[in-house]
Amino acid sequence: MSASVNENNFIRLCYLLIACGIVCRLASCAQIKARYKPMGVDLFDHEFFSAPEPLDANIEDWDDSEAGMDDPETMPRLYQGDIAIDPYTYISLRLGVNPMKHPKRLWPNATIPYEISHLYTNNERMSIERALKTFNALTCVNFVPYDGEDEDYVLISPPVDDAPLGCWSFVGKRGGEQVVSLQQPDENSAHCFSSEGRIMHELMHAIGIYHEQSRADRDNFVKIHWENIVPKYRKNFKLISKKKGKHAFDYDYNSVMHYGEFYFSKKKGEKPTMTPLQPGVRIGQRKTISKTDCLKINDLYGCLNGRHARMYKSFCNLLGL
Repeated sequence: MSASVNENNFIRLCYLLIACGIVCRLASCAQIKARYKPMGVDLFDHEFFSAPEPLDANIEDWDDSEAGMDDPETMPRLYQGDIAIDPYTYISLRLGVNPMKHPKRLWPNATIPYEISHLYTNNERMSIERALKTFNALTCVNFVPYDGEDEDYVLISPPVDDAPLGCWSFVGKRGGEQVVSLQQPDENSAHCFSSEGRIMHELMHAIGIYHEQSRADRDNFVKIHWENIVPKYRKNFKLISKKKGKHAFDYDYNSVMHYGEFYFSKKKGEKPTMTPLQPGVRIGQRKTISKTDCLKINDLYGCLNGRHARMYKSFCNLLGL
């Protein structure tokens, strides 16, 4: 009888261990899924520093289908369209602080492990790899294949499950598996693969760069047409920092990180939401990184100082758009 009791206890222990393993795996999956799904734009009802905007009594009645919301960078409906937000960034932005001022948001040794989803076709994978190689060639940031051991890495993946569609990314290092979402082409649109610059835009977010038009001196260079913006998306045009000091680089109309003229417009192609104050310039190019984009990345990671500074400056000035 004693042997039978011991055997039963052993079986119960086995079942308990199996159950614990299942629970742990479910918890792990839930954690990954929670990391994957970013906070949405509706969390940003507070006021960031910005110029006053007009009120609209019908703010809740606006129909997105009437607006030009088919751009893959506005489609996700995240903060500023394509920026995924974690709690740390959310709190920082509420305080009017640029989260990238915190060194933990930078990738150690300017090295970013990455993994490309198996869901992409060979051509799509090649487009992603070309973008990665451009950063590796022109900047001191080094994208390296994920070895399965690094705790923090970027997963470049099309949106899955209930994740937002379109192109989106977190800004800087978030910790753990960090998604850069690039929606694949379909019969309606090339989405995030319409140009290499689309891919580079999201990768620059992951490196740690915000949108150009969100800098504090923006209103000296572009005019925001608040009346043409879909009301509930006006918060996307607010500035992320109250700091009014000098910027390391001149305002860059040519940045791959700059909004186009009709982002979040009530009527795309007819009602611009933003126009340059400097005559003859265009905004919103998505060909490749600009000279200043390139310099900003190198500056963010401290590579415009030291013995290689001249080399990186030359690369950016010669090969940046």
